[in-house]
Amino acid sequence: MLVKDRIDQSIADTTVNAEQIMRFEALAEEWWKPDGKFRVMHGFNDARGIYIQTFIANKFNRDLTEEKPLRHISVLDVGCGGGLASEPIASLGAKVVGVDATSRNIEIARCHAHRTGVEIDYRHGTTHSAVAAEELFDVVLNLEVIEHVDNPRKLIADCTAHLKPGGVIFIATLNRSFRALVLAIIGGEYILRWLPVGTHDWRRLLKPLEVEAMLASEELMIGETVGVGMNPLSRKWRITANTSVNYMLTAQKPANIKALREPGS
Repeated sequence: MLVKDRIDQSIADTTVNAEQIMRFEALAEEWWKPDGKFRVMHGFNDARGIYIQTFIANKFNRDLTEEKPLRHISVLDVGCGGGLASEPIASLGAKVVGVDATSRNIEIARCHAHRTGVEIDYRHGTTHSAVAAEELFDVVLNLEVIEHVDNPRKLIADCTAHLKPGGVIFIATLNRSFRALVLAIIGGEYILRWLPVGTHDWRRLLKPLEVEAMLASEELMIGETVGVGMNPLSRKWRITANTSVNYMLTAQKPANIKALREPGS
């Protein structure tokens, strides 16, 4: 059976791009290989993960030195891939639901979580097809997803609909800038081969102000924006104020607001 024939028709909503799903279906086996095609993403993800965990802990008054400090905090990881972001947060006690439109990604993520003994609710689909309308979360992660969908505004609307009042959303992506084209795409994919060639299409990227406008249209309060860069001396990734190549921004749903709309409406 062809990969395209395995795409569940139930997820064929306006956010899904079949070509992007097929691309990641072919790469699914690489997620957890330390020397695989996503090896650079592991260091990048570690730096970003520490930032996210610290942000969540500060927001919900948790002490990360305690055992299972994020217990009772609910997290929705949209476009979870092989679980690189879901597992570390779940290991801290958070109740995590990971959703991905690529079925093989979910299989790989479930297998790895089983081996490491981390409990995560992985589901094949999108926020529209795999998450019930009444399910609300304290945190929604949308990391390196928005550039791969056909309708970013709808993706943000669907994510917002599953965010509790007072909850926070994280959106991470590449900037549609000349530096991102040269460093991340030409340099990172075609020269250094840090990521598989063709992972990103510069024309699909969004600038921070464009994402902020979409979040503001959902009545979310925009928070801080950071980038992730590599220290040229230590060769280690770190959080930086430079967002010209990549960026991650946060936004919060006002605590006194109800769910704005039904997911998918």
